[in-house]
Amino acid sequence: MAGKGASIPGGEAADHGNEERLHRHLAMLESGDLNQRWRAADALGEMRDRRAVQPLIRALSDEFVDVRWKAARALGIIDEREPVLPLIRSLKDESSWVRESAAWALGTIGDPRGVEPLIGVLADTKPRVRREAARALGRIGIPRAREPLVRLLGDPDRGVRLAARAALDDIGTEREIPSV
Repeated sequence: MAGKGASIPGGEAADHGNEERLHRHLAMLESGDLNQRWRAADALGEMRDRRAVQPLIRALSDEFVDVRWKAARALGIIDEREPVLPLIRSLKDESSWVRESAAWALGTIGDPRGVEPLIGVLADTKPRVRREAARALGRIGIPRAREPLVRLLGDPDRGVRLAARAALDDIGTEREIPSV
């Protein structure tokens, strides 16, 4: 039998520890130290606590790219619908790392509001962003994305072409689509 205050999975002591950890990381997210902020965003995503959603949305506007892309990734891991519009705005971030993470998060969340903005990102200058946008469209699975993905089959980057092909397979087809 466990003694008083023992940490039992799902028990009160475990809950208290998680609460302390959550509040510590939320405070770190507001820190003046860049390293603390990006580490906090990363940890908050791993915790998957929806109470971190609003602070992470605010972190999407951080002056440092490391914090912004970690916040976008964390919001995708938490998988709530609330950050969809801020993540859509992050698709226009100056950093390709943030755009890529925002596309990943939108695909993970799967909200159809992300489809049109993700289609716009298929023309991004960075192949990794185009590739992640294609994957996200495949995960969301809305047929509207078929034609833009078909056009992506001619992309100069092989990884982008493969991601477009896989996304088309995920969505399903109404007609035969050429192989990559």
